[in-house]
Parts: sequence; structure tokens; C-alpha cells
Amino acid sequence: MEHGEENRRVRNTPFQVRLPLFVSMALVVGLLLGATMFAPSTTNPQGTAKSYLKFRDILSYIDRDYVDTVNVEELTDYAITKMLEKLDPHTAYIPADELAMARSYLEGDFEGIGVEFNIFKDTIYVITPLSGGPSEAAGIQAGDKIIKVDGETVAGIGINNEGVFKRLRGPKGTKVNLTIQRNATKKPLVLTIERSKIPTHSVDVSYMVDDKTGYIKVSRFSANTYQEFMTALQALREKGMEQLLLDLRGNPGGYMDHAIRMADEFIDDNKMIVYTDGKGTRYDSKTFAQRKGVFEEGPLVVLLDEGSASASEIVAGALQDNDRALIVGRRSFGKGLVQMPIPLNDGSELRLTISRYYTPSGRSIQKPYKQGDTEEYEMDILHRFENGEYFHPDSSLLVDSLKYKTLAGRAVYGGGGIMPDVFVPRDTTALSEYLSQLYNKNVIREYSLNYYQKHKKELEKMPFEKFNKNFEVTDKMLQEVVQTAKASGVEYNDGQFQRSKALLRNHLKAFIARSVYGNDGFFPVLHQSDEEFLQGLKHFSRAQSLAAGSM
Repeated sequence: MEHGEENRRVRNTPFQVRLPLFVSMALVVGLLLGATMFAPSTTNPQGTAKSYLKFRDILSYIDRDYVDTVNVEELTDYAITKMLEKLDPHTAYIPADELAMARSYLEGDFEGIGVEFNIFKDTIYVITPLSGGPSEAAGIQAGDKIIKVDGETVAGIGINNEGVFKRLRGPKGTKVNLTIQRNATKKPLVLTIERSKIPTHSVDVSYMVDDKTGYIKVSRFSANTYQEFMTALQALREKGMEQLLLDLRGNPGGYMDHAIRMADEFIDDNKMIVYTDGKGTRYDSKTFAQRKGVFEEGPLVVLLDEGSASASEIVAGALQDNDRALIVGRRSFGKGLVQMPIPLNDGSELRLTISRYYTPSGRSIQKPYKQGDTEEYEMDILHRFENGEYFHPDSSLLVDSLKYKTLAGRAVYGGGGIMPDVFVPRDTTALSEYLSQLYNKNVIREYSLNYYQKHKKELEKMPFEKFNKNFEVTDKMLQEVVQTAKASGVEYNDGQFQRSKALLRNHLKAFIARSVYGNDGFFPVLHQSDEEFLQGLKHFSRAQSLAAGSM
């Protein structure tokens, strides 16, 4: 999605107790400051100086005497990358030409035309123009096909997301000409759009599930996360929220300080939120709740899964160790290493692991790894699936040597990731290879978008409450999906279709709702078939006992 890539800012502020996940550059000493200046490490000056000179000599010999012409910058990048593989799985080198895309992951906004898009059958389809953005102002509509950008054909050329970003993003004030094919018009439309700053969001949705239950989904911890979260939380409080379901599933983390501030809204009395421990004491810190939070009382349930990592694990670990929330779902990813971004003299960046972080009870969240074996580390999620951990809690991790106590004396366990208080197995009863193929070929999204276009006028007149209650995906619509799938090369399988039929109905309705109402319609419909969401709602009485200190 053009608006969906998260961005990251490098902070240039002094070291603080509220240490961001990517910590301050003011701490960096002994860096390569210029082409010839070198400052050896203070812990091993002789060794680093000797190794530096060796590498410099070899590179010089290659550049001067090697039989063929070589690109020494590419060789250097390769050597650095291979060297860092001998460290932990999260220390990384980002070449200068890849840094802008990497940084875009956590920044609060970007400059572009403001559309959410998808690629169907080698064609760029507009899912929706972002509200208030330049594409909406220029008249771009959901379902429009972008076939040319500045006269260059972009349909049928095998374009990918990165190719779309390069063509549509650009500095504020610059203009781009889009040739649009719209179903309602025979001739293509040519629209000129002036790029602008486009806000991105990390709080995907917030809404009242019922008269007293609020729901907030946080997809990452970016530059605007805390402000977005507070806006959502306060709005729900004004609507009468008495209990909250906080969804951190699939949240890969981001800024540590935003996670800390979020946790502080739930935790009272100067209780610890997180602490870090590095080499020596330079990167050691302890962080405590400091302010009166908006929701320090009342039942709180946090949804977690194997895709929840880093900053989201800080929040879940702090709430669990302080007996403030009930954690529901599956064991989280297990990333407890803190990286510091170090800009290098050619515009590239080193992200160096400088410390580990720990929950208040003393648990290291980082899962085990072997230095130099990143492949095995990256396969851990697959191994969990193969070992059945998605369907049964792994009792091998619940050992006395990894046992810790929460503030109220409840047993919690370390060993990698946050263990849930209530385990919810992954629900695969309605999944099938046929349904997977419908997603892989974008059939569900394509059909939903086309349905919306054909029924746009009547759908947009319908309030969401009426749509949610009365709209039905009919058998006729399902057969149209089957035909669309056949045209995309998906072979029909009746047994698998019947197995996934109810879930397919729900997903089609959810994606149609998304075209009409955005995420405010998409998620409430989708949650009707979301077993983890439904299980979370069932455990508020237990969360109430936890909040009251009676567990």
C-alpha cells in the first residue's frame, strides 16, 4: 500500500531513561568519521586497529591489482553483511540506496499521492484514495486502474510494490500524470496530481464492541502511535468504555518509547515497565510508570500471537508482570534485543545491537539463538508450527529455571517471547488450499472491489449498522467468485469450497465493507469469524478479577 509502508526516524537527542528501541546517535563514539579517520575501540584498540589495516590493505590490492575490474563498494557491502552475520540475528547493515525504503517503515508520514493500492493480474488497482489526500481531491476512485504514470505504461509489465512506490511517491509539490481506466468510462482519463504529505496510521481501528467493551488494534509502534492511541482511547472512554480489548497481534514493534508511554496509560504507582542491560553500564536503564494514565483501572485483555515482537512484547510483558492485563493468544515472537542506528559516512547505516531488554519480573524476552546461524533463527516460526505449538501450548518451555513471579505472585515464564495467560490455538477448521488460492490470486479482493463498483450508490447510502446486520453474501455471489477464480486459473474443489464456505462469506462481506466504510467497517465484520478475538471477549471476568487483585 502506498500509504502503508511504515517509516523510521533516527533520533538525535541525548540518552534518556525512556530509551527508544532505536537509541540515540549522541551515544556513538569511535565511529568512522571520514574517509581516512579511524578511531579504534577502547576495549580492544590493538585488535580493531590491526583488523582495520588488514581489511584496508586487501581492498586496496583488489582495486589496484586484481585481473578484472571490480566494484569495491559492492565488495565492501558484501564483506560487512557477511561479518555481521556472525553476530546476533538483528544487527544489520543497510546500504545507502536501500535506507530510504527501510526508514519509511516507521515515519509518521510520507510524501506521495495518497492511495491504497493492490496489484491484480499485473495491473495496479486503487483500493481507496486516502481521505483528505491529493488523489481524493483529483477525483481518483476505488476500483480505478492505473495504466500509465507520466506516460510510461505500468500495466502488464510485471510491476511490483517497490516499482509503484518509486513512481507514485515524490517530494511535496511535485506533480505526476496518471492515466486511469475506469469501468464507467470508455476512454482512459488523464489526471494530474500534485504530491503532498500523507499521514500514515498505526492504530488500524478502534470501536465499541458493545455498550461497555472497547477495542483498539495497534499494528506497529511508529512516530505517531502514542498520539493515535490516546485519541482512540479517550474517544472510547467518552463512549462509555469500561473494559478494553487491546490487539497487538502481528505487531512487529518499532519505537520503544511509544510502547513505554502506552504501557504507562495502564500502569500506576511508579511501577517498573521495562529495563535494559548492555555491555558495561552505558546502555543500562530502568523505566517506570510516571504519570496518571487514562485507563489504570478496569478489565484489560491483550491479544498476542507469534507475530507480536519487540515493542509490543514490552507492552504485554509490563502489563502481565504488573498483573494489569490478561494476555490471550499464543507465545509472542521473542525479540528482546535493542538496536542503535549508526549513520555511516557514505549515507548507509549500521543497526547495532547494544543491549537486551527485560520485563519487570526479570524475564529476557529474547528467544535463544546461535551466533552466526540466522537461518535457523528465521525458521523458528515455521518450527513452532511443525511442532504443533500453534495448536497446543509448549509445556517444554514451562520449566522451573525459567519461572518468574508477577507483582502479585503469579507464575510467568521466560525462555523467549511472552507466554499468554490464556492459550488460544490457531483456528484452521475452515481453512483450505482452495481458500488460500483465492487469496494468492487476489480473487477475493478483486471480486469485492468489482461488487462495490457495481453497487456503489446503494451501498454508500446504507449506514454501517444496517449493512452489518442485513447484508448477506448470497449463494449467487459465491458462484460468481468461483467463476472469477476459474478465470484466474484456480481449479475448483468442492470439498474444500464447502469447508471454507462460511469463512469465505465473512471475508467477502468484510472486504466489501472495507470499500464502503474503510477499516471501521472491515474489522467489525472480520471479527465475527475471528476466534482469538471472540475468545478475548470471553475472558473479561477473569481480567476483572486480575484488575481487582483477587486472582
